[in-house]
Amino acid sequence: MKTIYGIQYLRAAAALAVVFFHAAEKTGHHFTIGAAGVDVFFVISGFIMWVISDRRPVTPLEFIRDRARRIVPVYWLATAVMVAGALAGLFPNLVLSLEHVLASLFFVPARSPSSGEVWPVLVQGWTLNFEMLFYLVFAGSLVLPRNWRLPAMSGLFLALVIAGRVATFDGTLMLTYTRPIILEFVAGMIIAEFWLKGRVPPLAVGSALMACSLGGFALIGLLALPFDELITGPLAVLLVLGVLSLEANGCVRRVPLPALLGDASYSIYLWHTFAISVVAKVALEIDLGAPATMFMAVLSGTLIGIAAYMMLERPLMRRGNARRVAGGLAGRAAE
Repeated sequence: MKTIYGIQYLRAAAALAVVFFHAAEKTGHHFTIGAAGVDVFFVISGFIMWVISDRRPVTPLEFIRDRARRIVPVYWLATAVMVAGALAGLFPNLVLSLEHVLASLFFVPARSPSSGEVWPVLVQGWTLNFEMLFYLVFAGSLVLPRNWRLPAMSGLFLALVIAGRVATFDGTLMLTYTRPIILEFVAGMIIAEFWLKGRVPPLAVGSALMACSLGGFALIGLLALPFDELITGPLAVLLVLGVLSLEANGCVRRVPLPALLGDASYSIYLWHTFAISVVAKVALEIDLGAPATMFMAVLSGTLIGIAAYMMLERPLMRRGNARRVAGGLAGRAAE
């Protein structure tokens, strides 16, 4: 699949927004709107999966295998670091239970014994529970004729959200998977279908959509307004549409640093909190000022993510791709 650099840069921006959000939490600043980076990620995820499946048809099993290779190893390693740190006493507020650790590793929503919230051991991994639901449903849809896939997935996700609105659920599975946030994947797929057909907003409209989206995010952040996915989801959709309009009109070029940050966005998302926590503790010991602590927290969180991408994620992906190619060649040779 040809790289869509606008999407890469959005991935980078979404990851950095989450880094700023957690750094602000640890340093006494206010940047809660940074959590909306997750909404952008979900719209992008729907977009990418739809485009990839259209350009490189796969079976349901192949799709799940590819996604697992991409997501699971690095996430399990980050979770293992959290568990090891808790056992060593480095995270005194983290309470472990075997049931919760296993649920975290296998992407099953479960309440944390530390807080009672529906969070995995690695807290930011809560988004992967939604990603895995999306991947499983998407894989199942691949058995359908192409023209039925998008309506089927849209109908299922919409039905889940409606169920969450009209019924009261106590179980963590239904509490999680009836949230409106799952519709962001559907929105991404719909955008992708228009993209594949060459039907994107003209440049002037796309620029206006981007301005509205960024203005909305800025307004929420500056005025510290309350928000949820019903607000940030549509803003994320407008942002993705606007960026794709710029891309289609030749306004986006490859820039090395943002492209690298986009490639490393998953690792940045998973690993940044480790560095931020260390910086916050050290800053408290040496009485570093709040602005400097914030800067160092963001910088270190980003750098540890890039390092993890270079040393862990990218080599694992290359190894997995090499095995997939070798398996394909062996299969064709046998035939």
